[in-house]
Amino acid sequence: MTMKLFPVTTLLAALSLGVSAAAHERCGNRADVPVAAADNTRLPASASKYAVTNRPAEAERLFTSEAVEAEIARVKGVLTNARLAWMFENCFPNTLDTTVRWTREDEQGRDDTVIYTGDIHAMWLRDSGAQVWPYVQLAPKDEKLRRMIAGVIRRQFKYIGLDPYANAFLDPLDPDPDTHWQTDGTQMRPEVYERKWEIDSLCYPIRLAYEYWKRTGDTSVFDEHWLTAMENILRTFREQQRKEGVGPYTFLRVTDRQLDTVCNVGNGNPVNPVGLIASVFRPSDDATTFLFLVPSNFFAVTSLRKAAEILSEVNRRPEMAAECRSLADEVEAALKKYATYDHPEFGEIYAFEVDGYGNRFLMDDANVPSLLAMPYLGDVDVNDPVYQNTRRFVWSESNPYFFRGTAGEGIGGPHVGYDMVWPMSIMMKAFTSQDDAEIKRCIESLMTTDAGTGFMHESFHKDDPANFTRAWFAWQNTLFGELILKLVNEGKADLLNSIEIE
Repeated sequence: MTMKLFPVTTLLAALSLGVSAAAHERCGNRADVPVAAADNTRLPASASKYAVTNRPAEAERLFTSEAVEAEIARVKGVLTNARLAWMFENCFPNTLDTTVRWTREDEQGRDDTVIYTGDIHAMWLRDSGAQVWPYVQLAPKDEKLRRMIAGVIRRQFKYIGLDPYANAFLDPLDPDPDTHWQTDGTQMRPEVYERKWEIDSLCYPIRLAYEYWKRTGDTSVFDEHWLTAMENILRTFREQQRKEGVGPYTFLRVTDRQLDTVCNVGNGNPVNPVGLIASVFRPSDDATTFLFLVPSNFFAVTSLRKAAEILSEVNRRPEMAAECRSLADEVEAALKKYATYDHPEFGEIYAFEVDGYGNRFLMDDANVPSLLAMPYLGDVDVNDPVYQNTRRFVWSESNPYFFRGTAGEGIGGPHVGYDMVWPMSIMMKAFTSQDDAEIKRCIESLMTTDAGTGFMHESFHKDDPANFTRAWFAWQNTLFGELILKLVNEGKADLLNSIEIE
């Protein structure tokens, strides 16, 4: 059994970010306000300043992988831009360095892992799945890494078995758990950190487990916890189609943030039961306006089909597999009928949210799944003409949460508010781009908006990158590393090396 535990405060200090310790905590214990970088975070003037990593000291890293370290060395060896290489080394291992709270064998001798999202003492189903995703490709080369990821998958299935409506869970070994949201008006239980119902919370674990299976061939994660999780996922998705009423889930919170609670006594706005799945909250953990969140419904379709393949080939459960496929087909048909809008400027596009009555919310949010990110998740073909129209729409002032300023441009969202661009949206633009010049502009933007820290942040002000939120957000850091690794592996090192930013 392997277990390493360090205080979160120690890890935050080890990041050497040079920012206020009052970094904002997403939908949690602190206000959603930007954190300004200290004066000493001005960009270094010479490449020699990038010779020292901003990673925690080796003794303070929570998890190390030989395969990941070898990949860092390989990528740095082909990047001639010292600053970009430095940022890659800082960001790519950030999940391993700072958020693997522990990995061990459970009571049955099976791998079990808890991953924090960074500055919050909790494990999100979405974030943890996304955080370790880039490492799956390296798992066949590193048994220690493979077992850690297997432990994440099993822990996720255990949590879904406890409560499929919860989005984040507490660390069972934390001696001082954060029980801040136990007073929420919903059916909380002691293991749950927050109980915001989001479709994607049930999709990310399937996506991770499927890719892990395809990469490693290991089927041991598809045990009784997986089967219980799938029973809960199918039941929850069916309940949230709301064909027989609003279902058992409600959510209320005493708060001064409108999108942290739910209207109509916790049930949300009415929907017409047309086959789509209601998501009371978005991936941002903000409440939806119209409950049929389109990108999350697309994610549900592909996730159900992946689950069906696992259930058929691994578990030999044809009935459950058929139920997954049937539900996926039903949701897909409803998306084709209700999820699009004929925009006067952009043509046929996907709406962000709909209600089945004809009402639509035309916007996009930076958090993934988003409309922009659907090809990244494999939910639509990047060449789908409706997607391409949508892509042009969301990266324009026609999207109310697109911001352009003197420092950069991109998509934000109501979670942080006006004029705050999320680097995640810039990354998703690059991930879904087929234009090298556009990709290069995205990387340049990410490099010049890190406030000199060498890390990604939740958001930055469109006119001032030193005004940012969340100094320690492992998902965005690791996602940046994933993007650079993808471009290198696709033979675009020359494109990256053509960047002249120092």
